[in-house]
Amino acid sequence: MKRTNISNNVIRRLPRYLRKLDDLASRGEERISSDKLGRQMGLTPSQIRQDFSCFGEFGQQGYGYNVDSLRKEIGQILGTYRDYSAILVGAGNLGTALVQNFEFIIEGYSFLGAFDVRPEVIGKDISGFPIYDVAGVGDFVREHKVDIAILTVPREAAQDLTDVLVEAGIRAIWNFTNTEISVGENGPLVESIHFADSLLVLTYHLAELDDANKKK
Repeated sequence: MKRTNISNNVIRRLPRYLRKLDDLASRGEERISSDKLGRQMGLTPSQIRQDFSCFGEFGQQGYGYNVDSLRKEIGQILGTYRDYSAILVGAGNLGTALVQNFEFIIEGYSFLGAFDVRPEVIGKDISGFPIYDVAGVGDFVREHKVDIAILTVPREAAQDLTDVLVEAGIRAIWNFTNTEISVGENGPLVESIHFADSLLVLTYHLAELDDANKKK
């Protein structure tokens, strides 16, 4: 599979393609053209073909793309069939909502459980997955060779827990703490989610629209 000089923009579009293809499959769609896919996703057909060409040739001229085959190809590219293991660190409202509502956390990975500092939740479970004492998270990561930690702790605790996870050998951190974390030069991969960023982008476009309307 061809993977040369893939831009970050292309990589960030791949999950969008996968979501759309999942939706098409759930509606019984068997094939789709780049024109139709582009219209539904707000992308040009040439952009879609260019994105897919980074990884190989998935469509057929005059036929388009087989929905199920393309889903599997993109899933392979994104690593969803490699059975990476994941844990949740911080079983509060946000962490609980992630596990309960995002099936890909459970279905795409081996989800091993959650960790929290509060005695009242330790020993309970989220969607059938146990909640452990966070004091043992480092040993758990080492013993189970955990790949990914989903970090949803308060921001003041984020760096201390990051240090524990890094020392234990975690390979990647999905950071929802709304603060930047430091993992060192040779540390794990980090993907930080800042919800406010999306809101600010939205308000920027609203402001642009209001300014344009004022000029009319």
